[in-house]
Amino acid sequence: MISLEEKWVKKWREAKIFEADPDPKREKVFVTFPYMYCNSGMHLGHVFTASHVDVYARFKRMQGYNVLFPWAWHWTGTTIVGVAERLKRGDMNQYRIFKDMDEVPEDILSKFIDPYVIAEYFTNKNRETVSLIGFSIDWRREFTTVDPYYKKFIEWQYLTLKRLGYVVKGTHPVVWCVNCSSPTGDHDRLIGEGVSPEEYYVVLFKCGEYYLAAATFRPETIFGATNVWINPDIEYIIASYEDRKIIVSKEAIEKLSLQKKDIKIIDKISALELIGKKCTIPIVNNEIIILPANFVKADIGTGIVYSVPAHAPYDLAALKDLKNKANEISIKYKININEILSIEPISIISTPGFGDFPAEEINSKLGVKNQNDIEKLEEATKTIYMKEFYEGITKNNCGEFSNLSVREAKEKIKDKLSEIGLGLCMYDLPEPVICRCGTKCIVKILEDQWFLNYSNEQWKNKVKDLLYNMKIYPEEARQWFLNVVDWLHDWPCARKSGLGTPLPWDKSWIVETLSDSTIYMAFYTIRKYLNEKGPIPIDKIDYKFFDYVFLGIGDVNQLAKEINVNPEIIKKIREEFLYWYPVDLRDSAKELLPNHLTFYLFHHVAIFPKELWPKTIVVNGMITLEGKKMSKSKGIFYLAKKAIENFGADATRCALLIAAEDMNDADWREKNAIDIKKTLDNFLELIKDFSNKEINEEIDEIDVWLLSRLQKKIKQITELLEKVKTKTALEIALYEMLNDWKWYIRKKKSKESSIYTKSSKEFIKTWIKLLAPYAPFTCEEAWSIIGEKGFVSLAEWPKIDEGKINEKIEFEEKYISIILEDVWNIKKVLKEVPEKIYFYCSSKWKRELAKFLIDYGLSKAIANSKNLIKETIKVFPERKNEIPKILKKLIDTLSSYNIEENIDIWKKIIDSEDEILKKNLKFLENELKCQVIIFSEEDKDIYDPTKKASASLPLKPGIYFSFAK
Repeated sequence: MISLEEKWVKKWREAKIFEADPDPKREKVFVTFPYMYCNSGMHLGHVFTASHVDVYARFKRMQGYNVLFPWAWHWTGTTIVGVAERLKRGDMNQYRIFKDMDEVPEDILSKFIDPYVIAEYFTNKNRETVSLIGFSIDWRREFTTVDPYYKKFIEWQYLTLKRLGYVVKGTHPVVWCVNCSSPTGDHDRLIGEGVSPEEYYVVLFKCGEYYLAAATFRPETIFGATNVWINPDIEYIIASYEDRKIIVSKEAIEKLSLQKKDIKIIDKISALELIGKKCTIPIVNNEIIILPANFVKADIGTGIVYSVPAHAPYDLAALKDLKNKANEISIKYKININEILSIEPISIISTPGFGDFPAEEINSKLGVKNQNDIEKLEEATKTIYMKEFYEGITKNNCGEFSNLSVREAKEKIKDKLSEIGLGLCMYDLPEPVICRCGTKCIVKILEDQWFLNYSNEQWKNKVKDLLYNMKIYPEEARQWFLNVVDWLHDWPCARKSGLGTPLPWDKSWIVETLSDSTIYMAFYTIRKYLNEKGPIPIDKIDYKFFDYVFLGIGDVNQLAKEINVNPEIIKKIREEFLYWYPVDLRDSAKELLPNHLTFYLFHHVAIFPKELWPKTIVVNGMITLEGKKMSKSKGIFYLAKKAIENFGADATRCALLIAAEDMNDADWREKNAIDIKKTLDNFLELIKDFSNKEINEEIDEIDVWLLSRLQKKIKQITELLEKVKTKTALEIALYEMLNDWKWYIRKKKSKESSIYTKSSKEFIKTWIKLLAPYAPFTCEEAWSIIGEKGFVSLAEWPKIDEGKINEKIEFEEKYISIILEDVWNIKKVLKEVPEKIYFYCSSKWKRELAKFLIDYGLSKAIANSKNLIKETIKVFPERKNEIPKILKKLIDTLSSYNIEENIDIWKKIIDSEDEILKKNLKFLENELKCQVIIFSEEDKDIYDPTKKASASLPLKPGIYFSFAK
């Protein structure tokens, strides 16, 4: 179907239908998608998120809004530089990824040691893909983040933030790449996005002339310490720290040094020299033994931990492992076996929902087998830590720290340990982080580094004000944002390496990748003026220009004089910005919520007045491929261009969007794409068949039904798209409307009536419009086939006509469809073809009973089942023996129809049930391929050999199958 994409992309471009300029007579909608990195081909994850934006843009455009959907390319940071460096070093894995997954030709690949060649190549390739997938982009506003005009814009942004006090110089822990000599932000990482430095507290346990430095998140648990763990396979170092000799892992030395700790290596020490010795718990002053444990890692914390088996799942598992091998361990390390076997957990924290030994409870619940059961132990640890931290109270065995909340005890014990010189803070990463250059990162305490002051409470409160008042879809994402705002700390906004914009006041630093991508949406609005062919030369642009355009600061005439430009041009540029701003909708995947999307809000509230703050954020899930997480390193990757070639753009878009909604993850399945492609191809064939047919002006009940259903679909799809419920809206537009059309054809054929009616033409035309935001190429083709002028992309969005809604006819058809389904279910069980099928409609007293229940209220009837029988018998005393037998069945039947929403109509249908069946007799016979005979339970000449009539209920007739002898 590539030819179909190319055909309509060309027509759209020639007609410039997606180029949006200010129009005071029309309300605007400005939508954006986070610009993608150009270190790779566009993949299905990009398409999934961007398709949400495009569907919304196309929908609002058809509603008559003036819609702007621009696009740009992210070159900033070490993302692209990192892959170029890896190729320079001969990294064959990176070479293979480019060659096999991104399908880069050999002659081009040889030039990829230059990051600008990589960025330019993927920008060009991805631009083609964006067009072929059908995104309705205004390409006049395209730019890259190394564009000279964009760099001027970023300089203005940071001068403004610095002037406002939001960029500060300070000392903070950062994720650090030793090779790049720079902080490593989320998007500068190969592995570990979202991981931040976490504070450990190092507790010093005196052991002879040395101090074992044990790192913990929970210093409040020292009263429950039973032993210290070290790993026999780790290389330990004796180092001087202040006036003490401490023991830590070799890996911890570099981390402590980078965190401004005055630490010097003295000597090495073997774990074997320590295992079995005793050390003293600070504050508690009890002696405990040093024991071996494999779960202790050299590169986490200090490589030494103390054991609290009552409250720490890892410690409990390791202790049990040790006891199971107590004899072997005692011989190997020359430890008295009783010193191992006598260790018992010490309970020190009381927590609602847990007993004295929560580690034992949760390990048993999760089925933890041993200390190597990492996944379960991680889950157990997080559960207990959170529960105890927020709800725990220290017990009476915690000395002066007894009967305190865990949070309070933690801080007081830290203070006490620091006061007596037996504790210090350090930072570490809870998970591995790998820089784009391939280097494993650590934590460094940076001095004189530039930070965005996200910890500023006044700034946080402005963001919260925005979050409380803007639209966020789905609603559950709002609390995610608020949580991020609460814990967000100062953020290093510059690094020493990579592509991007130098800090305007310190050119040795480059604005990092997540810090130059926060308000660029404003640049979109004026990009068509700021370019090489624009009216303002690059050397004339400075902060004064952007101050006026974006903030209205300064005198336009004076500014025009300084930069030698007509003031009317500058006024026009500002007017364009004010027309489009604020951003009406921004959509991104949930992985960007803790960083990019939150930073987007911080920067907007910092720089712009309240009326220009963002209006709506949409957060969607990630995608998996055939149930597996996408990973280039594992070969799990799917180029968007490949999907277009295999299935077409529309099937690709639809297969992604129908897979998930809100923040749920979408699973890409090729089978689904194939099925949707067939459905769209059949849709086009249906349209071709319909075109050029003579239209029959006569209409009957099924035509009324079709247009009534259509009004409901218009209403549903419109309301869903307003809230970006793209999956549900697509299911209706693609499948439910197809089912309605199939039902319509079946009913028409049973009457031998023409399907080419005025009603069906209206349905088809509207169907094309409703599907157009999802499958623009198919729908443009369909629109032209039925002879409509112009583009369906610009056609008026359907409006509901309340006068065409006929609930009674809709419910009658629903009743018939359910009856058919009941019969087909019986036929599946019998596995024989009947000669005749008999339907038995219920008697009058049952119909009266059904209407009584409807008036009584089905919800009330279900809730008051005990009293219901008594109350019903009062109304129908002559049926007191029959009522208990059928009441529940009748309530279940009535409940399946959602009767309470349309009581009067359903009462009429119940009274005319036999008439409805007889009216549809020919249709039923066509569908069931046999003779159909309809009786009432009260008919005198009834044929009912198996007494099915007595089992009949209103809306659920008795059914009898008669087979040929």
